[in-house]
Amino acid sequence: MMASEMASSTLPWLTLSIFVPIFFGLLVLLIGRDDNPGPARVLSLVGSIAGLLVTIPLYTGFNPDTADMQFVEKTPWIEAFNLNYHLGIDGISVWFVLLTAFITIIVVLAGWEIIKSRVAQYMAAFLILSGLMIGVFCALDGMLFYVFFEATLIPMYIIIGAWGGPNRVYAAFKFFLYTLMGSLLTLIAFIYLWHASGGSFDIATWHKLPLSYTEQVFIFVALLAAFAVKVPMWPVHTWLPDAHVEAPTGGSIVLAAIMLKLGAYGFLRFSLPIAPDASHSLAGLMIALSLIAVIYIGLVAIVQDDMKKLVAYSSVAHMGFVTLGFFLFNVTGLEGAIVQMISHGFVSGAMFMCIGVMYDRLHTRRIDAYGGVVHRMPRFVTFFVLFSMANAGLPGTSGFIGEFTVILGAVQYDFWIGLLAASALIWGAGYSLWMVKRVAFGPVANEQVDGMSDLCSREFLILGLLAILTLFMGIYPKPFTDLMHPSVQALLQHVSISKL
Repeated sequence: MMASEMASSTLPWLTLSIFVPIFFGLLVLLIGRDDNPGPARVLSLVGSIAGLLVTIPLYTGFNPDTADMQFVEKTPWIEAFNLNYHLGIDGISVWFVLLTAFITIIVVLAGWEIIKSRVAQYMAAFLILSGLMIGVFCALDGMLFYVFFEATLIPMYIIIGAWGGPNRVYAAFKFFLYTLMGSLLTLIAFIYLWHASGGSFDIATWHKLPLSYTEQVFIFVALLAAFAVKVPMWPVHTWLPDAHVEAPTGGSIVLAAIMLKLGAYGFLRFSLPIAPDASHSLAGLMIALSLIAVIYIGLVAIVQDDMKKLVAYSSVAHMGFVTLGFFLFNVTGLEGAIVQMISHGFVSGAMFMCIGVMYDRLHTRRIDAYGGVVHRMPRFVTFFVLFSMANAGLPGTSGFIGEFTVILGAVQYDFWIGLLAASALIWGAGYSLWMVKRVAFGPVANEQVDGMSDLCSREFLILGLLAILTLFMGIYPKPFTDLMHPSVQALLQHVSISKL
């Protein structure tokens, strides 16, 4: 997968992608004043747009015909331990860098008027988090990856704990402890790999490292401890609904759209290529856990009375498709899983934005507090129905492309696994349609709903951008799959070769 590397530019675009948002985040902290939040808001928007602009050359200058790492940067970091500041992207990671930069703009706009206290700190936390998450997707040094991976916990912990709901402290601690405890085993695995490779943290070296079956199983399980919690997979998913319910709207958007992808990305960059034999032998377990997430958690979502909890549980089910696709070991399943990751970024972010729009007006997320919203907010309900249908996997939306492709890959692997995975489309339609029916349609439920106002221009812009991307990807996914195809093929070819 990383047998060779190619430098694609003289400018350090990856460093700029990581540190431009971090720089603006620190700048916002310096100039921010509670009595005049306007400059902090404007500078945050400028910083988020600048962060997206410096990622555009990664797409325009990307060579889609190779699986080699591109835009490579390498500088000694801590020479005593052979640690390097080593960055690069391939056809898989480039999409997550772009997605992170785009979602950061959405989050800044989402909190533009809603966040009224400590505005500078709020915006700065998201800008810094954006740079750290991009660092995760670009790191080609194991310890650099680990530093970025762990550092993302800090701003999200602060976001949930400082601007969350009534039980925010409990949710923040649960989020932090679950993810930190899982990561400690990963650190042990990284140190073991460093020792086994003769003192190298280079991920490409780890990919080629000969390991016994016992060593591979140990490494796979140690990495699983961190990545399964982050995805999150059943049964270590229980922190996610609490975190979503208590997080502010922006926090829920980033958590669902990007942070869940960090764990899934870890499987692609570490678990599969470093421990291919263990990955194959434990595939049955991973597929079983994925199917439980897809089916059981989908059923759990149906009975929720809180909209955020419903969408949070649906995220666990959708990410079950992602991990299922990884362990089918065919191009169809793996590409479908990556497409599902990107699509979930758009759709889940939009769903949490829709819930945030309603919460800002009624200050409740309970489904039974609504009813007949379409009579007062027709523009909003148009978007709400579209994203709910995309969440259910409606053909023509991005949600369908990812799930359908994974199902095709599952049928290639085993018909009955494909059939079980396909049942998720039924549960998805069940909880999505049930929520839309009770919230949006019927007579106006009460005086509070009667007083709701339709989307403002800022909210319309956010939902409009997400709707365009959801429909574009659903109708024409070719640009996404073409760019990732060589990298996916190279990864599967690497995983198919035994190290024993």
